[in-house]
Amino acid sequence: MLSQVYRCGFQPFNQHLLPWVKCTTVFRSHCIQPSVIRHVRSWSNIPFITVPLSRTHGKSFAHRSELKHAKRIVVKLGSAVVTRGDECGLALGRLASIVEQVSVLQNQGREMMLVTSGAVAFGKQRLRHEILLSQSVRQALHSGQNQLKEMAIPVLEARACAAAGQSGLMALYEAMFTQYSICAAQKRRNLNGTLHELLRMNIVPIVNTNDAVVPPAEPNSDLQGVNVISVKDNDSLAARLAVEMKTDLLIVLSDVEGLFDSPPGSDDAKLIDIFYPGDQQSVTFGTKSRVGMGGMEAKVKAALWALQGGTSVVIANGTHPKVSGHVITDIVEGKKVGTFFSEVKPAGPTVEQQGEMARSGGRMLATLEPEQRAEIIHHLADLLTDQRDEILLANKKDLEEAEGRLAAPLLKRLSLSTSKLNSLAIGLRQIAASSQDSVGRVLRRTRIAKNLELEQVTVPIGVLLVIFESRPDCLPQVAALAIASGNGLLLKGGKEAAHSNRILHLLTQEALSIHGVKEAVQLVNTREEVEDLCRLDKMIDLIIPRGSSQLVRDIQKAAKGIPVMGHSEGICHMYVDSEASVDKVTRLVRDSKCEYPAACNALETLLIHRDLLRTPLFDQIIDMLRVEQVKIHAGPKFASYLTFSPSEVKSLRTEYGDLELCIEVVDNVQDAIDHIHKYGSSHTDVIVTEDENTAEFFLQHVDSACVFWNASTRFSDGYRFGLGAEVGISTSRIHARGPVGLEGLLTTKWLLRGKDHVVSDFSEHGSLKYLHENLPIPQRNTN
Repeated sequence: MLSQVYRCGFQPFNQHLLPWVKCTTVFRSHCIQPSVIRHVRSWSNIPFITVPLSRTHGKSFAHRSELKHAKRIVVKLGSAVVTRGDECGLALGRLASIVEQVSVLQNQGREMMLVTSGAVAFGKQRLRHEILLSQSVRQALHSGQNQLKEMAIPVLEARACAAAGQSGLMALYEAMFTQYSICAAQKRRNLNGTLHELLRMNIVPIVNTNDAVVPPAEPNSDLQGVNVISVKDNDSLAARLAVEMKTDLLIVLSDVEGLFDSPPGSDDAKLIDIFYPGDQQSVTFGTKSRVGMGGMEAKVKAALWALQGGTSVVIANGTHPKVSGHVITDIVEGKKVGTFFSEVKPAGPTVEQQGEMARSGGRMLATLEPEQRAEIIHHLADLLTDQRDEILLANKKDLEEAEGRLAAPLLKRLSLSTSKLNSLAIGLRQIAASSQDSVGRVLRRTRIAKNLELEQVTVPIGVLLVIFESRPDCLPQVAALAIASGNGLLLKGGKEAAHSNRILHLLTQEALSIHGVKEAVQLVNTREEVEDLCRLDKMIDLIIPRGSSQLVRDIQKAAKGIPVMGHSEGICHMYVDSEASVDKVTRLVRDSKCEYPAACNALETLLIHRDLLRTPLFDQIIDMLRVEQVKIHAGPKFASYLTFSPSEVKSLRTEYGDLELCIEVVDNVQDAIDHIHKYGSSHTDVIVTEDENTAEFFLQHVDSACVFWNASTRFSDGYRFGLGAEVGISTSRIHARGPVGLEGLLTTKWLLRGKDHVVSDFSEHGSLKYLHENLPIPQRNTN
């Protein structure tokens, strides 16, 4: 059955609203003229003017993530959404995008309804055109072309414009929906019953107050203890329709991002992510939209009324060119778009509030003495061993819940042990020792002129967002690095480690409390999606993902205006040179590949010098890999040397993360370097050789974050580098590269100390000259 569009309106009778219906079909079916229902209080005994607030379909959704379950949806299009900037005509591209989104959702099995503005703008365009055409030829000739362009157009009354534009607007919708096999439908008398029947038949109704015939507004009795909302505009109509039709979701599209706590554009205006009933006092409303009858205050009143009736509401921007093409589908998918109205207040702070707390707490942390920050980290290290039993008990719960749901490598990452906790404590104490000379360290001093001295000093980056999967041991490591560097920290862990993360965060805050900076480290426990967190560009200064390559790629794609530190893949290579030692090769290959194959610094591709093929050294490597049960994939060149080869590799750019390894043949060290640059990920690459000249050539020419000679790829780690711990390994070329420890979480600022210095004093005829003398850097006492 084809989906269809049904256009409904209202007609006044005795100063009340009663239904009337006009219909047109693309098949030119005959239309029955609408008849007026003489009963004011109901449609076929279904009350409309008085709507009970108790709903049989249940309460509104409590969280955005539940919106994906919405079945019946009303989309209200404000005048600013469908109208051009000159208010004369429709924004056709924007409207086409909305029609496409509605059609997509309808084809998913949802029941979509539209409440649309735009008749006035469409009619204004039509009437202006008619007025210009009606000018007599004589007047046009006498006036001249220039005067004709400046010919005054009389002010057009809105009701007249609506009357002229209503039919054209509906015809336009009909033409657009026809592209998706959606047509016009025939009329029925009872609007409520008609809508239910049309939805049952997979039809999209389009409803409008019809400014041409709308009656004077009812007394403003809504939201005053009476279960009624006056239909003054399309906002109130949409709310009334949503409640009457028992819809799950009402989407109100306007020309602003959502509800702000003060008029948008004012200096301190903040977008409200979630709005709760009773929060009206915290909002200052501005003037109404440039077009249309309502404003944001009217939208909020209508939204709250619908919310009380059991319908969830989102107010969002339908005009922004970067989001309008997917704003409706994003909302239904539960993404953080616009303002979500909810009756359920969360037990804890919102993620925005947590971001603000991390910002202020981080600034307080940065002002502490180095010894105080070190004391916090030492205390956290002690808590990890003192509270070992409680930590392991929480971790046991995570492991039991994850059993059968996570793969073995992920279960290994999730697991904590006494030895892991002891190693964590040792690493934290190393961080504490290195933090003595981190924040506020002078890097450069310059005498610009007499009594004008410049310093460059280290400072924290700001607020870090660290997202990690199945790695509860990551939490204290990252927290310690943030504390040492004076950064505020937001942590988002995987739900599979919820119990472990919770107790580790509590211990972290306990350690922070000894110097009154408990709020500097926040654990995000709300239902925020990672993609939504990546959009908080005004609260977060750096995102650090810790997890799978897919997680890193998703975050790099989702981050809007926030730098991401990390690597999307760990395709690590080991080149075995013709001068390699037989005793060293098998040890290095085994450790690099088999010690922890799921790690990002595990070996993925083994490059063999062609002279080593069919030698005892090569046979020893293959025998060892078979014993370790490593699956071998042959590169194209390697496969060409073999009569019966292992399975040929599908791609030379593969991170297996398991006991699988690609083997390829190269002609020489330069060939190996070229292969690494073409197929590697700039993570960690190794050469095994006894020839020092070849080794140095490899070390200098391979463009990767970590390049080793006769050492396992697994040494690419912050703890093994002596950094105490790492927040991750970066393969980017800006700021930090390789294992990122304390130094990678710092940036710099410039301090200039003068005495009434002005630039004009250094002009050609000025009294001062630039000196630009390098000054000695004072040594800080780190004992």
